[in-house]
Amino acid sequence: MMPDTSRSLLIVEDDLALQKQIQWSLDQLDSATAHDRESALVQMRRCGPAVVTMDLGLPPEPDSVTEGFRLLEQLIAFDPDVKVIVLTGQNDQANALRAVAMGAYDFFAKPFTPELLTLTIDRAFRLTDLQRENRRLQTMYQPDALSGLITRDPDMLRICRMVEKVAPSNASVMLLGDSGTGKEVLARALHQSSSRKSGKFVAINCAAIPDNLLESELFGFERGAFTGAAKTTQGKIELANGGTLMLDEIGDLPFALQAKLLRFLQERTIERVGGRQEIAVDVRIVCATHQDLNALSKEGRFREDLYYRLAEVVVNIPPLRQRVGDAALLAHALLRRYAHEYKRPALRLSEDAVRAVESYAWPGNIRELENRIKRAAIMADGSQISCSDMDLNNAVPDILDTSLDLRQARDRAEKAAIIAALGRVNGNIVRAAELLGVSRPTLYDLMHRLSLK
Repeated sequence: MMPDTSRSLLIVEDDLALQKQIQWSLDQLDSATAHDRESALVQMRRCGPAVVTMDLGLPPEPDSVTEGFRLLEQLIAFDPDVKVIVLTGQNDQANALRAVAMGAYDFFAKPFTPELLTLTIDRAFRLTDLQRENRRLQTMYQPDALSGLITRDPDMLRICRMVEKVAPSNASVMLLGDSGTGKEVLARALHQSSSRKSGKFVAINCAAIPDNLLESELFGFERGAFTGAAKTTQGKIELANGGTLMLDEIGDLPFALQAKLLRFLQERTIERVGGRQEIAVDVRIVCATHQDLNALSKEGRFREDLYYRLAEVVVNIPPLRQRVGDAALLAHALLRRYAHEYKRPALRLSEDAVRAVESYAWPGNIRELENRIKRAAIMADGSQISCSDMDLNNAVPDILDTSLDLRQARDRAEKAAIIAALGRVNGNIVRAAELLGVSRPTLYDLMHRLSLK
């Protein structure tokens, strides 16, 4: 167990009599003592005190403040939150002010009044407690990196856990999924959950930039490298140094550039277009695509060695239509966002709109859902959004009604099972009852209740 340092005190004083006096006047505290700089640093590492009282005149030069200021600097470097109270001689205000400027909490002139010193130390402890509570609350209410992703689907929850496990590593991650499934949300979550979160997150869409410009966008260029290159410019890879680079739609990367990207992944150095100098870059690569890169490799359109460099960890993101219950969940969340944005807090989804959302296949995934909700929030006349507001009047319902009524759901399931059993045994009631694990009279009763002949 780590010791509780919330009320621990370190007394640094070479005068043993004064050291005992301070310790005796503060007997209610858990205090440790030191007589010089070296022993003070040992106690600092061992006890981790929240408050330190120290004399500036320490051995081997007790008449000089050099050793004291060295210790003060080292204490604050070791723990920036430690509260150091400096004890100085009379008429030594210049050194006292210098100590405060270096980070000391307060100073006291010797000889001191024990009651006043006790009051100052107690105030230092209370400030330490407040700072710790503030940090605890900040940590408690700090949004999770995956807070932008809304889901209850078991597969998506498994992917979230996978992202949390992979994020602290430097492994290259390949995000596979249809357009609009949330690949960039997961890429940003990987960045925010990693040790690189203080660096930049830089994204580039390989399909959105013409082939002849993509190389200079990725690797940068030197002045005069081509017509219009008026100044040396960093590329996206260099800009992401110390952070994360997302290569979106990596399947559209030109074959000629794939070799140069592979060389960067192997050597971790780049050369700008028109340059000869190798530049070391420390960056984590996250790729995304909706294409089957294995199939592209077999067709000779994507380098197999590059694929294995990029796909150290592969995350398959299911489309919205396969995420159980997520469509309605996202629809409600998106409507709350746009209702707030457009100052229409009373907006609600009607029952028919919710059923249509659940029934629709969402070929454009979350991006399509977001666009339809946004448009409906703008165009709806009343407080309820209907199917027509979302342009889902022609949404194809599920073969089983999307009603969540448990009795209806049970009836549908029983009816489907009986039909399947009768079909399997060519209408033989006895054998169907055996398959279903019920008696023949029970099966007849069920068939009668469900209007099955």
